[in-house]
Amino acid sequence: MSFQIYLVEDDHNLNLVLTSYLQKEGWRVSSFSTGEAARQAIEQPPDLWVLDIMLPDIDGYQLIREIKAKNLQTPVIFISARDADIDRVVGLELGSDDYLPKPFLPRELVIRTRKLLERIHSSSTSVQIIPPYNIDEASRSAKLGDTMIDLTSKEFDLLILFIKNQGLAFSREQILINIWGDNYFGSDRVVDDLIRRLRKKMPSLSIETMYGYGYRMVKS
Repeated sequence: MSFQIYLVEDDHNLNLVLTSYLQKEGWRVSSFSTGEAARQAIEQPPDLWVLDIMLPDIDGYQLIREIKAKNLQTPVIFISARDADIDRVVGLELGSDDYLPKPFLPRELVIRTRKLLERIHSSSTSVQIIPPYNIDEASRSAKLGDTMIDLTSKEFDLLILFIKNQGLAFSREQILINIWGDNYFGSDRVVDDLIRRLRKKMPSLSIETMYGYGYRMVKS
């Protein structure tokens, strides 16, 4: 499938290199060198954003807020040369789906982009009913009655992981691998933050904390 990628990177040479690598995968790439130029494209959302945090005008934090306000499900990969731990945590709080600290190999961005697109656009017709919620994998949506629940793509991935494995305990490391992939580098505390956000949005889910190990979801 020819996905549309929006790349926001102010370094001209890096922008050209990353654009070339992404296009070689058969993806359509629109590149931007300023935050304002990228902002103008938010109304026509792509399949995925690759977003540098440090830009000459509007920073990536402000852009991701506006991107997620338009469509919470649109996936975003953050890239940054700043403090990796801080940017990763703040990015996750704002709804980013992955994070790459500079410098990185262009091929790594391609691999992470492909995995994220495959996970989000994998075909499925399964509808799950977890009272009082209705979860539709095909449309990647969750509802409480007629009300749509706004979940980020990673929150939805975690929800599906729990639903398909009710009663099974997952360590933080296992959740990291399932949700972020085995190439993720960083603290496993991002799992705790993701669990906290899912619990807040879907409080009727029975997600148990297994102290010193991880989490599991049991039937209500």
